[in-house]
Amino acid sequence: MNHASIPVEWLPQYTYKDYEKWEGDWELIHGFPYAMSPAPQRRHQFVGGQFVTLANNALAKQKNACSCEVLYESDWIISDTTVVRPDVMIICDTPASDFVRTPPALILEIFSASTRLKDRNVKFKLYEENGVRFYLMADAELNKMEVFRLKNNRYEETNSSAFQLTDSCEITLDLKRIW
Repeated sequence: MNHASIPVEWLPQYTYKDYEKWEGDWELIHGFPYAMSPAPQRRHQFVGGQFVTLANNALAKQKNACSCEVLYESDWIISDTTVVRPDVMIICDTPASDFVRTPPALILEIFSASTRLKDRNVKFKLYEENGVRFYLMADAELNKMEVFRLKNNRYEETNSSAFQLTDSCEITLDLKRIW
């Protein structure tokens, strides 16, 4: 049987209420569950920690010009059928709850063997469609960072190290220092 011929509407779809009850770590994208990998490997954790440090230091230099904050592995509830957990997010508004419900200004995803395809395709499109200003994809094995900036509702690759998070908040990150 060719599974590609099964209509999507016949497949079970889930909501945030279902998601809240699940054991383990999951993401929910357009009603379809994705099991998350076991805890990230040491190199993945290192890269994430380095980025969080760089971003926090850059935000601290902004003093009162920025009300942004860095979150590590927090849920972003996009809709009733879509909940993702980026590796790192920078948000620039005060969440109304413990979880983010508005688009982050910047998201970093760190590739692992099991997430590379999803991060590069599914999440790329999801973040683009939901107005995330900057999407960074880190390849910890190759010491490589791809940076995309939202322009006219489409991502374009850039090599800029300046990130205009809000109208009044711009930070500069020396991404080479991560490696």
